[in-house]
Amino acid sequence: MAALKPAIIRGGLESLYFTGAHRLLKPLFGGVGAILTLHHVRPPRPGRFQPNRLLEITPRFLRRVIADLRRAGLDIVSLDEMHRRLVERDFSRRFVCLTFDDGYRDTLQIAYPILKAEGVPFAIYVATSFPDRLGELWWLALEAVIARNKRIGLAIDGRNRTFDCATVGEKRWLYDELYWWLRGRPTESELRDVVRNLAGCYGVDLAAFCRDLCMGWEELAELAADPLVTIGAHTVNHPMLAKLPEKSVRSEIDLSRSVIEAALARRPAHLSFPVGDRSSAGPREFTIAAELGFKTAVTTRPGVLFARHRGRLTALPRISLNGEYQRLRYVRVLLSGAATAMWSPVISNQ
Repeated sequence: MAALKPAIIRGGLESLYFTGAHRLLKPLFGGVGAILTLHHVRPPRPGRFQPNRLLEITPRFLRRVIADLRRAGLDIVSLDEMHRRLVERDFSRRFVCLTFDDGYRDTLQIAYPILKAEGVPFAIYVATSFPDRLGELWWLALEAVIARNKRIGLAIDGRNRTFDCATVGEKRWLYDELYWWLRGRPTESELRDVVRNLAGCYGVDLAAFCRDLCMGWEELAELAADPLVTIGAHTVNHPMLAKLPEKSVRSEIDLSRSVIEAALARRPAHLSFPVGDRSSAGPREFTIAAELGFKTAVTTRPGVLFARHRGRLTALPRISLNGEYQRLRYVRVLLSGAATAMWSPVISNQ
């Protein structure tokens, strides 16, 4: 089943493209612009077991996307400019924003030189526990536990279970099962406890992912000094906010903004909800972001922007540049709004 979902999505995108339906539907569903979601930009990694490949694209694909956006006559704008156009109803030209979640080091080392050379503005949403070296990239720790072992044991719903994961197929199945089981835990703390225990039992250094992959404050300061770069907030600990009490949600959001301001002398005006799907952020979180004074807040709910989003500035959808679908024709279909209008619940990213 884990491999079936991408195949279904790919088939739908192919059908919309090669039938020309995306062009026919664009006037109805294309909206006024779009926000693109990125995480990693780096060369392909070796190995067949890569359940988090959806979070990374190659430098070559990023260059091709930028060129294609410009050929299509789209303005690539900052979040502040997007906000202005939505508020002032300036829809004379269609626009796109590029946003990077989490603050990975490859954004500085690989993506930034490409974007700088092209004069492309972009935003980085920073979870402040990552540059503080306290963050837990639990989805990567789960991948590492499964990748390094042929069998693992885990207590699930009060029962001790053993899982074989010697083959690539078994590893893919197990990652999918455990990932969504973890996502279904009633509290964020329960999810984190399970992953900490797994990592400890199987010799996976959970802290190393944050240390090795995420930028520190000096690296973020280097980027923040460039007018092309907008630094946004992404909470402190990267939790699924919908699982937290309201007081904790406010603290996660507001404290992250204060920490960024203290470290970078930039007070973030824009926010990204961690994970960002319907199970992670909803009306309560959207309202809190507005009450805290953010200009915009973005989700990972798939979709393009419409004029009506002027009244929903803290609940904006995005289009994922997903590592499973690195074809320009797929990006064109997604930016047409045709795919997300018809089957948006199926397309998601972490």
